[in-house]
Amino acid sequence: MWDSEYTVGLQHLKSYNYLPAECEQMREICDACGGLRLRINQVYSSGLEESVQKFLESLGKLNRGYLTALEEKVLSLLESEITHKESWG
Repeated sequence: MWDSEYTVGLQHLKSYNYLPAECEQMREICDACGGLRLRINQVYSSGLEESVQKFLESLGKLNRGYLTALEEKVLSLLESEITHKESWG
């Protein structure tokens, strides 16, 4: 599920013996992904047009913690539109 969180017990995790620098890089990627998902969740609603919902869902499924320049522009536009509607609505 693209917008869910899961809790996993430590006993079910496998250690990959990452170096400290690799651990920091993974933390940065996870933080970026979390921030991206937060932005997507803030604009996503059932009241959006289906095409916009599908676009946001596809962004949430990305296996990277960053957006391309075009993806960033489209998400920023959606954020702006939603915020604008909420302030007038």
